[in-house]
Amino acid sequence: MKLASSGLPGRVRFLLISLLAVLVLAPGLRAADLDLPPPGAFTIVVIPDTQGYRGAGTKATPESTEPLTNPVFRNHIRWIAENLRSQHIVFVSHVGDIVDINRADQWQLARECLAPLHGAVPYSLTVGNHDLKSSGDATLFQQFFPAERFASFPWYGGSYTHARPEQQVSANNVNSFQLFSAGGLDFIHLSLECNAPDDVLAWADSLLRQHAARRALITTHMDLGILEKPKTEEGFVRDPKGRMRWSKVHGARGNSPQQLWDKLYSRHANLGFVFSGDQSRVTALTLSQRGAANQIVHALLSDYTSSGPLRLYRFLPSEDQVRVITFDTTRRELVESTRYVPERTAHQFTLDYLMTGTRRAR
Repeated sequence: MKLASSGLPGRVRFLLISLLAVLVLAPGLRAADLDLPPPGAFTIVVIPDTQGYRGAGTKATPESTEPLTNPVFRNHIRWIAENLRSQHIVFVSHVGDIVDINRADQWQLARECLAPLHGAVPYSLTVGNHDLKSSGDATLFQQFFPAERFASFPWYGGSYTHARPEQQVSANNVNSFQLFSAGGLDFIHLSLECNAPDDVLAWADSLLRQHAARRALITTHMDLGILEKPKTEEGFVRDPKGRMRWSKVHGARGNSPQQLWDKLYSRHANLGFVFSGDQSRVTALTLSQRGAANQIVHALLSDYTSSGPLRLYRFLPSEDQVRVITFDTTRRELVESTRYVPERTAHQFTLDYLMTGTRRAR
């Protein structure tokens, strides 16, 4: 392209050349911004907390009169939809705190953001502490994402139900499960609300027993983070980390992450992964722990301050490994470092996970 001989004024030529450079080199416009999985591999995407709402009435911009937006959320879903085939994405899970303020306008925008996934790929939504009242009331979540919205999909297994009058608590898709297969492996995935109470755990326990021949995955909002509830702001960054021993919702009925491990996670030999969010100032943390059934359970926290990164879990059955990829869908690049976790190895790493053994779904 010979702009210099086109007869255009110098400044126009400069602007055109600059525009061409942006189109060719801009990270957000690259045709191939992540390596492709090898044959036989497949990807599960985990979306971190998406609290980055902007505009009128939001926490981030309370004085704004601009319309409500969430560009990072939209970028996440756009990138997933564009890469379903190339990355062989078979399932998408959201760790919760889908909204920042439990308000109808944010739920409406969340539903619009997620629309490209609906009917395109199996996906689940986990209810975080921002997505319901401290009492466990999830009325607005149920209004915008009820069980009936998913009931027609063959991969949707159903949701927890109870006979109590307060149906806004725990029921109607607040806790749900999904069944899918990939790479010759059969999976059950459970989305458990933040600090799920004992009745929900009994339901989850029965499902994991019923589907013991399937490989189990769980997404819940709170799991890894600061061990004890911090007493200072600095504590949310510096205090000791691990499986949390405190809770935020359901009052005395709510189970802490440590109680969830003791009562549910540790007891099932088919459970391989627990995904969570909630702890933005911890950001990224991994804990591989052996349960009572002598199984290794990989727990993975990813909460990237509602900014550009999300998590890809690339399952490599022939290698018995899962490659953990943290990818920024706004910058369209791998995450090398973050404010609170500068080490690259916390964002890009590989886990051992036996997949060459035979399992058949029940």
